[in-house]
Amino acid sequence: KGPGGDIPIRIYTPKGDGLCPVIVYYHGGGWVIADLDTYDSSPRALANAAQAVVVSSHYRQAPEHPFPASHDDAFAAYKWVRDNARSFNGDANRIAVAGESAGGNLAAAVCIMARDQNVPLPVHQALIYPVAGTDMNTPSYRENANAKPLNKAGMEWFAKHEFKNPQDKQDPRINLVRTPVSKNSPPCTIITAEIDPLRSEGKMLGEHLQQAGVKVNYKNYEGVAHEFFGMGAVLPEAKDATKVVAADLKKSFSAAKRNPGRKKQGE
Repeated sequence: KGPGGDIPIRIYTPKGDGLCPVIVYYHGGGWVIADLDTYDSSPRALANAAQAVVVSSHYRQAPEHPFPASHDDAFAAYKWVRDNARSFNGDANRIAVAGESAGGNLAAAVCIMARDQNVPLPVHQALIYPVAGTDMNTPSYRENANAKPLNKAGMEWFAKHEFKNPQDKQDPRINLVRTPVSKNSPPCTIITAEIDPLRSEGKMLGEHLQQAGVKVNYKNYEGVAHEFFGMGAVLPEAKDATKVVAADLKKSFSAAKRNPGRKKQGE
């Protein structure tokens, strides 16, 4: 249950017995469109590749529910998973967050909100072509102004519906490339695509986190567009990206198993 009522979730369980690590996954859609059905293939692939329970969480969407409704719901879902992991065979000490596009922004924002509200941090953050900034004049925005499926006009449309005033765009949960970072932030995997206006800000976010001392694995995939990640059935790049993300998640899950009781950010 979130601040605005019940939050729909879908739980994907891998084969095997015993407590599994958990990934809280947030779908994309510019905080305006899409749902758990639209983004079914990505959490399904991650559950199998990372051998983790994946809790795919929906959230309230604009324009009916503008910022910060989506972010409040994303954090409520994370806290619910922490409190209820045992009920679906999940290990509350090994929880990561992941998301695509606007969902990548939500996953990163959950880490910031956990830090600020003294809630135990995720052990890893996997950000797939995340919305990480507010500058729509970056090199990748200029190169991909008319790209498909995401372009500059599309991002402007999403922003118009999600943000009701200009100050919202500078919120630390939105303008991630300018948000102060603690070196205790969770290790981060960032995946970007060549044909994507969000490529530059994803790269910038990786550099921003690395400068703060956070462990980052950044990988850009040439020749593919925004939304490629969930297309593992037909795209080798998507299969590879899933393997990269899963390998990083497994490393963080293993580290958390060896060292339970990860410190809260800032400690």
